[in-house]
Amino acid sequence: MSYGVFSGLLEQGWCGEPHETWLARQEPGDAVLGGYTLELPDRENRERSGLWMVVVPARRRAGLGTVLLRHATARASELGRVVMTSEVRAGTPGEGFARAVGAAAELTEARRTLDVRSIPAGWRAELRASTKAGSAGYALLEWYGPTPEAYLDAVAELNEAMGDAPHSAGAERQRWDAERVRQSGRRAIRQGLRHYSIAAQEEESGELAGLTEMSVDPADPEWGHQELTVVARAHRGHQLGLLLKVAMLELLVEREPQIETIETFNAESNKHMIAVNEALGYEVTGRLTAWELPTGAASPAVDRR
Repeated sequence: MSYGVFSGLLEQGWCGEPHETWLARQEPGDAVLGGYTLELPDRENRERSGLWMVVVPARRRAGLGTVLLRHATARASELGRVVMTSEVRAGTPGEGFARAVGAAAELTEARRTLDVRSIPAGWRAELRASTKAGSAGYALLEWYGPTPEAYLDAVAELNEAMGDAPHSAGAERQRWDAERVRQSGRRAIRQGLRHYSIAAQEEESGELAGLTEMSVDPADPEWGHQELTVVARAHRGHQLGLLLKVAMLELLVEREPQIETIETFNAESNKHMIAVNEALGYEVTGRLTAWELPTGAASPAVDRR
């Protein structure tokens, strides 16, 4: 992450959820040696916490990570959180650390990347033709930046539709409303991202049937970062997921011609979206596993609103 993306996430989280960050120093005023952030959901999953922890390279494998984890576990327990979840890239020292402390592996996501420069000539026409019949009766809308007020409720409903996507067994699905969509837009602005959205709209009803979002960090403009892609249950089976992603690639070729690579993450059990990504030429370049660790907390989560 660039500094702008990192600091924006540290200040606001993904959607404005409460969180707190602790830093470790040898003595007050010394350089920071490591730290962690606890995410503390207050709408759902109020007995769970997200953990992001890091130790500076020069101080790794000296016990500081264990000290930080003990502090984080105690803090999460104090706040009534019975489990902590942390995402770790497969094959890294973080994975070994998670195993060593007794964390349990939950959901695994595959990281896929698309080399935009390798897409053959004529790809857009071919993919457009393959989706034309299935997506008849749908029009595309696009906007740049935060979701327009007129679409806030509809986008919230589409985010709600992600509730049936693969997730950790003990986690509740996120509940979305217009304000949560606004908060997500504010986070993107704070991070300085260029944010693009394309929605599929059913022509007869005017209902938003699907949505895909992409962000570009001006500090690292050769990369495109796929965010949400979702199709409402009532509109699945019309190749809208492929239609939306093809349209987004067309938009990026026009608006962000410097992009070389796009990355996306999908749960390994999400066969439908994986099929869409593979049709577009994405290839697996890594995996990310969510690990869970109990805190020993016995009391309900405190109200932090």
